[in-house]
Amino acid sequence: MAEREIVRRPPGRRAQILAAAVGLFHRHGYHQVSMAEVAAEVGITAPALYRHFRGKPELLRCAVESELAVLGEAVRRGADGPDGLCAALAAAAIEHRALGTLWQREARLLQPGQQALLRRQLRGQVAQMARVVGGPAVVGAEFRCWSLLSVYGSLSHHTFAPSRRRFERLLRQLGAALLTAEELPGRGALEAVGPGGVPVGSRREELLAAAVRLFDTRGFDNVSTERLGAAVGIAGPSVYKHFATKTGLLAAALVRSRERLWHEVGGALADASSPGDALSAGLTGYLDFARRNSHYLGAMLRETERLAPPDRKAALDFRRDFLRTWVDLLRQLRPEYDRAEARIRVHAMFALVNDGVRHRSGGVEPAPGLETLSRAVLGL
Repeated sequence: MAEREIVRRPPGRRAQILAAAVGLFHRHGYHQVSMAEVAAEVGITAPALYRHFRGKPELLRCAVESELAVLGEAVRRGADGPDGLCAALAAAAIEHRALGTLWQREARLLQPGQQALLRRQLRGQVAQMARVVGGPAVVGAEFRCWSLLSVYGSLSHHTFAPSRRRFERLLRQLGAALLTAEELPGRGALEAVGPGGVPVGSRREELLAAAVRLFDTRGFDNVSTERLGAAVGIAGPSVYKHFATKTGLLAAALVRSRERLWHEVGGALADASSPGDALSAGLTGYLDFARRNSHYLGAMLRETERLAPPDRKAALDFRRDFLRTWVDLLRQLRPEYDRAEARIRVHAMFALVNDGVRHRSGGVEPAPGLETLSRAVLGL
């Protein structure tokens, strides 16, 4: 009887699968990616994939854990001081652009216990970073480190890249600016503004506000019409009296919030007499909007891919045009910035603010606050 052939798995296959899953989840979103697509990306069959991972939820958990492990290794490599920390984090951010997207958008879909464990892990890494940059001797050290992660995580939203050396040098400059920024004279810690959102005045408006909050905190696919209805005191099927579909409700909520964002911030940009005044007024307006509408900003960043194609295009066009306005103003004020650098700085500023309004300790921003750090990132 012939000896049965032993089939051996290629070395590193599990790591190959994780790398493929990270890239696909980053580009398309967890719900848009099938296990068969992950398997095809690696060049194996779906049954072969299941020998390594029992299902897509486990694959997502391992993907997020693998990216957080990269961050942890970068923090360890940068333990010799602030300059080394910024260099290590910058290199990791360039090589692993998906971390920001996976943490902000996909980690919400994990089980609560898994989320809590990963948050503790991330908080521990931030505490270690704060000790590296000076601990209590540096005002707002931990807040600065959260902001540093936001700035470097903003690379997740870029589809372009300058040369590696130049890219890394710019990220190190941004990190140094965050860690050394001094509070603006006469502008101490800012009290948190109460929760805001879409103005409530009718059942339809209440649904818009509830949808933005729930889609942001739980994820579009994890929010049922029953939960939406319960949030405003009606039965789940009654939601359809106001919106034909749940996707239509998401689209309407994002449109309403976009209109308010442009009214509040676009007006400030347009009314200023110079690029410098426009950026200052726009930044003040955006900070105020973000503090009152953090759920909208979260839903906009996390759920846009769930929209129908025409609505998704409208959302992406608005975001692109809004960013271009800021980039053009920044280049007028800082002509030494080319478009690539200006885009990186503007993206970094928005990421810093959008995350920062969620990271206030005790409801109050420590000094230096978001305005100071935002101006430092923009180079103002």
